Amino acid sequence: MSWHLPLRCILLLLLALAVSSASAVVPATWKPRPGEYVWQPAIAPAGPLLIVVSLPLQQLHVYRNGVRIGASSISSGKPGHETPVGLFTILQKEVEHYSNLYDSAPMPFMQRLTWDGVALHAGVVPGRPASHGCIRLPEAFAKALFNATRTGDTVIVTDRQAQPGIAAAGEVLRGLPSSDAPAASGDFWTPELSPGGPVSVVLSLSDARLVVTRNGVRIGQAALRVEPGLVLGTHAYVLLDGAAEGVNPVLPDRPARRWMSIDLTPGTQDEGQVKQAIATGRIGVPAEIARRVEDLLQPGATVVITDQPLGDRAQFQRIDVEAGGR
Repeated sequence: MSWHLPLRCILLLLLALAVSSASAVVPATWKPRPGEYVWQPAIAPAGPLLIVVSLPLQQLHVYRNGVRIGASSISSGKPGHETPVGLFTILQKEVEHYSNLYDSAPMPFMQRLTWDGVALHAGVVPGRPASHGCIRLPEAFAKALFNATRTGDTVIVTDRQAQPGIAAAGEVLRGLPSSDAPAASGDFWTPELSPGGPVSVVLSLSDARLVVTRNGVRIGQAALRVEPGLVLGTHAYVLLDGAAEGVNPVLPDRPARRWMSIDLTPGTQDEGQVKQAIATGRIGVPAEIARRVEDLLQPGATVVITDQPLGDRAQFQRIDVEAGGR
């Protein structure tokens, strides 16, 4: 049996394949037009998901197991209603949602980041900040992203004027355990408050405190020992699937793991200096807390090391699930 395709169909098919192939890699200088996006989930079909939003660039980038599988233009909060920057987890998802704050405005494929009104959702993307604080996405991309995420996935919103730098990272918590790290009255460890879900760990050098959340709920915190004057900027690390070469420094009976590093602070210490500071013990965590944290970490876990205080709403603050909601 023989068959043939009209020449026009063949040309259209070749064009589609060329566009798909070109879209598989988003260049560092990519400047999407309003409403433009790339979505190639087959490049990395499995593994932990991470979303990074750059407010100055008005772009959103999606990584799965350390590979960028999508990128999109966005529209964030306009002046007076700015989108907050920081580390967030997806708290709630609804295909059909209407705003409780702004005249029941439709928010299709809503993914809530805070209980006071900030979310990812489909909407008009005019090429500039225009929302009341939410992150608007082209509708087709919003739907694809909604179907790929799960509650508890990590979203990082940054005011960095560049796409985040991605690099391989060694064992993130190497060198952190310290038996002489000071205890503090506010320390606690209550993992039963949230038995499952993605884990986020934030180490604030200015507050000398480590905070652990699971599925958006704070389950523990501990004092850090921080070398006076240590400045590292803000760096995020995401635990990937698969083992790395070497031995886990905190749990020697387990293999080392693979991490993805994201530098979120321009003009500060580079990744090598951050690794050196960790490896040489310039930051210390009580050894028992370090073992407990290590025992919780699963692919998709996020570790953030920052100079910013935990109490600053504008930097990696909204990692708690607040009671209620609107």
